[in-house]
Parts: sequence; structure tokens; C-alpha cells
Amino acid sequence: MNTQKKIAIIGIGLMGGSLALRLRAENLCTEIIGVDNNHQHLQIALDQKIIDSGASLGDAIEAADVIIIAIPVDQTIAILPTILNRVNKQIVLDLGSTKSTILDAIEKHPKRERFIGTHPMWGTEKSGPGSVIRDAFINRAVVLCNHNDSNPEVFVWVKKMYETIGMRIVYMNALEHDLHVAYISHVSHITSFALANTILEKEKEETAIFDLASGGFESTVRLAKSSPSMWAPIFIHNKANVLDVLDEHITQLQKFQQAIAGANEDELMVLMNKANQIKKIIP
Repeated sequence: MNTQKKIAIIGIGLMGGSLALRLRAENLCTEIIGVDNNHQHLQIALDQKIIDSGASLGDAIEAADVIIIAIPVDQTIAILPTILNRVNKQIVLDLGSTKSTILDAIEKHPKRERFIGTHPMWGTEKSGPGSVIRDAFINRAVVLCNHNDSNPEVFVWVKKMYETIGMRIVYMNALEHDLHVAYISHVSHITSFALANTILEKEKEETAIFDLASGGFESTVRLAKSSPSMWAPIFIHNKANVLDVLDEHITQLQKFQQAIAGANEDELMVLMNKANQIKKIIP
């Protein structure tokens, strides 16, 4: 199997652009074609040699061997059937943070087997091609969802691609994936957005925030700088799991609230010692 492919990336932002650099660095591509509705993004990607050329969606599909979708989940769902309508032997994959609604949208499509849903567990709070990172994805996990529904050629090449750029493969079905990322990723972003809003609401003096914010605060609210246009669709498309984990998160916050209100130091110690057990899982 030829590992070098002509690759079209739809969405030349942080994820798509960083992946383009890794594909080029590992000699997995003969050419990278960029597709993006934001012409400024496309020009930046061309100027920084992230991509070799820009093209319309239709021209990119016709020219490419591999089509990588790196746009928000709602846009992926809208565009994926159109892409599959036009492919023949091309490999199609996405990088989205939810999977069930994407796979449901193409479940009955006659070219379903040309697609594989993937989720590289990597990202930053930044966005756009000006934020790309050259050594992205290395030593991180990538989830391949419902891979048995994909053509073996599609699965093998995509698996090889991720392994070559330094990622660890994890297999899950879409429902498992969406459940676990709600716990591990999505609630972290909601918490960060909410904490940032709390501080902005209560602390009206911007200078005080800037002068007094410590490393702990900065790391906690870092995710609040993430792109709303990317994360709002993720929360909505994984609504059931996100609401479930939010209910538990609110319950845990209320336990701290009650312990502090009652000056119950023993209960606070119990809650924090329990939380410390995460060190056994994440050193």
C-alpha cells in the first residue's frame, strides 16, 4: 500500500494546519490542498507553507486521495454526505470531538465504508493557522470509532498515518467515545468558561485580575480562551452526556459549598483527599 497520498484538508485552523505540518514532516503526503471558507486563513496557510495550494471543496475532492475534515462538528455533519456523494476510492476522515451524530448522519450512505471517524486527543485554546504547532499530536491518544464499518484499506491507512505521526491508537464505538470525552474533555471546557465568567462578573477591576492571577488560575481558565464556534456545537451534539456530567459536577460543587458554609473542615478534608486520588491515575 502506498503510504504517500495527495491530501485535502478541509479547515486550515489549529487542528488541520498542525496535522498538515506533521504529515509533511513524516513524508506521508505528496501534496496538501487546503479548503477553507476563511480566505485569510487560506492565505496565511499558503504563506507559511502549511499547504501547497488552495482549492474549492469540489476541486479538492476530485484531486485528493485522502480528505481530512477539520471543521466544527455541526459543519462536518452538514458537509460529510456531500463529500461521500462525490468520492470513489478516496479515504475520508474527520477530527471531531463528538462522533455519534456524525456517524448517524451517514449510517445508510452507500459510501459509508470510505469514511472513518477519528478524534485526536490533542489541542490548545488557540485557533487559526497562525497558531499551528509543528510537533503536535506526538505521544497523544487518537480514538478510531466504529472502525469495523470502514473499508479495510481506509482503516489501515488512517491507522498507519496516526502511528507515523506519533499517536497511540484507541478503539471505541461512538457511544463509548462520546460518554468518555464528556467526562474527560467537555466538562473541563464548560468549567473553564464558567469560571472565567464568574471572575469577570465578580471582579470588575481588570488590573487586579492581571496583577494577581497566579499560575493556578491561568491554567484553570486557559480553556476559556477556546473557540466558541467550535465548542458550542460539541456541547449541543453531545448534550445527553454533557448534561449528565454537569449534574454530577454541580453536586460536587454543592458539597464544597455546604462544607464551607458549615465551617466543616473535616468534610472539606474528606472531599479534597478523595480528589487527591486522581494522582494515582494521572501522576
